[in-house]
Amino acid sequence: MNYEKRDSLGMYRPFKDDQSGPGPRLMGADTLIGNSVYNHQDESLGDIKEIMLDMRSGQVSYAVLEFGGFLGMGTKLFAVPWQALTLDTIEKRFVLKINKERLDDAPGFEKDNWPDMADPIWAKSIHDYYGTRAHDDPFDQDLTDTTGAIDNDLTTPRSIDGDLVDPNRTTDSDVDDLPADPSRPKDYKGPSGI
Repeated sequence: MNYEKRDSLGMYRPFKDDQSGPGPRLMGADTLIGNSVYNHQDESLGDIKEIMLDMRSGQVSYAVLEFGGFLGMGTKLFAVPWQALTLDTIEKRFVLKINKERLDDAPGFEKDNWPDMADPIWAKSIHDYYGTRAHDDPFDQDLTDTTGAIDNDLTTPRSIDGDLVDPNRTTDSDVDDLPADPSRPKDYKGPSGI
């Protein structure tokens, strides 16, 4: 079942002037639980069982994905970083860039043995596996992803401490927009030398 069918409050109904309502940029959490998750090979990876919120920041941290097994037996739960999921508004489902074998090998847990998701060491291992960064990291996502788990769009401006930073900047003056890193020499221009 997809989020439109689960919408009991009418939040996804068409609005006047061809507006589409709150979705897809702002969605009701309850309507997302139960949504299917597919990969880019159009293989079903399961469905979202829960959405985990960071109560300190107010941001979504993880979607708990149920995957594997047969007829509900032998399934495993996976905490997938929210940043690793993409909403497919045409098919009304989520997409996770991972093949089934890699997901099967991902760190997961049983329904009666949840991990301590507030543990920073556990969180780092999950984000490292999926090639993402935690939302409290100063960068939105890991631009050096080697897992193939996320799509590294290097053309979209990113937010660093609330300021938009264009990854395609070409002048030295653009570097002034970046927050200072006290561990770097004053004349450090970044990895690309700009």
